[in-house]
Amino acid sequence: MSAHQERRPPLPPFTLETATQKVRLAEDAWNSRDPEKVALAYSLDTAWRNRAEFATSRAEAKAFLERKWKKELDYRLIKELFAFGGNRIAVRFAYEWHDDSGNWFRSYGNENWEFDEDGLMRRRLASINDLPIKESERKFHWPQGRRPDEHPGLGDLGL
Repeated sequence: MSAHQERRPPLPPFTLETATQKVRLAEDAWNSRDPEKVALAYSLDTAWRNRAEFATSRAEAKAFLERKWKKELDYRLIKELFAFGGNRIAVRFAYEWHDDSGNWFRSYGNENWEFDEDGLMRRRLASINDLPIKESERKFHWPQGRRPDEHPGLGDLGL
């Protein structure tokens, strides 16, 4: 373990149980909309591709998240494990948000994650599409913060 980094269990190599746990921990953190908290899950030299934007450090990832949540208001996210092996996890996700004009969107996509031995994400590759929706078409209706355990997941919602 590096002197500058902390360990973020669960650690690779992942099992079905630990990969599922890692995905839920990531979902919970992103639903906090706290860039400082979320950024701590990434290695100092993390490399991201998020749509057409690239980050090459934890500091750049944090700055990206600050910009994201200033634009994407009332953000609610669900992540689901798709596949895993060794130190890698693939997820699919959907999130709902609106802009400052009140236009609602459901963004959906896939992420590929690669972790270092300390459980910090060193690579995040995200492909995301935005679908304009009416407010009445929203499916994510919980208070800001962690998705309640009883709230349906992506498969249950037909996403």
